[in-house]
Amino acid sequence: MTAVPAPDVTIATFRSGAAAEIRIGDGRRRNALPGEAWTRLARQVRELGACRSLRVLVIRGHGDTFCAGSDMTDWVDADSAYVEESFAHMEEAFSAIENCPVPVVAEIRGVAAGAGCQLALACDLRLMADSARIGMPIARLGILASPAFAARMVALTGPSVARELLYTGRLVDARTAVELGLADHQVPEAQLTDRTGRLTAAVAAQPPAAIHAAKLAVGAVLAPQRQSTAVNPRPAVARSHFGQAIAAFLGRQSAAVPPEPPLTP
Repeated sequence: MTAVPAPDVTIATFRSGAAAEIRIGDGRRRNALPGEAWTRLARQVRELGACRSLRVLVIRGHGDTFCAGSDMTDWVDADSAYVEESFAHMEEAFSAIENCPVPVVAEIRGVAAGAGCQLALACDLRLMADSARIGMPIARLGILASPAFAARMVALTGPSVARELLYTGRLVDARTAVELGLADHQVPEAQLTDRTGRLTAAVAAQPPAAIHAAKLAVGAVLAPQRQSTAVNPRPAVARSHFGQAIAAFLGRQSAAVPPEPPLTP
């Protein structure tokens, strides 16, 4: 593959014939991305989608993991406006993938958690290494699940499973992910790249107009749900808990955030 210049090493783009690849992260922090990197990801997806010769796009992580979500060091001592903007950048990237004219395939190794899980769910198809895990462990951080976050899970798993995964924040293995509908295929890790290549080659071999029509058809079915969840009326986080939770998770001190008052009978 020949590398195409990208604005930042955390979002690297490659092109080989009718297929393209976006590689997430630089191997640090399990490829968690800061806010502005999500915007760069959205831009890269849109630019590739505008290329008429492209037939299929693969999103994979750098090295041995997919994406652990957002880089929480970006949020230490951040004000509310910056945090809200970060979540808007994430949603911009997910929407760009969902609206990409060609099929987008997620190749998942290691972990796809939080925003990394949403990144995978925004793709058309998901292949998971048998050692990989996926889920939304966000509630413990005081992150408030948006309607768009919930909708992606509900569309694949149904409401009951989505509720359980969002309420508990548990990560599921590849076998369970396939059973629940979060992933399409469980693949031995050593065979994952080859399996992804065979899938993308099969997609690229089809008449482009037929594939485009198929993506539009499925998108039309999902459109009412996507449109109804496009605006999140709530804040992205419970501020009274979020700052302390992030600091505790990172094992470092942050500006003190007053705890919520205890409930009284």
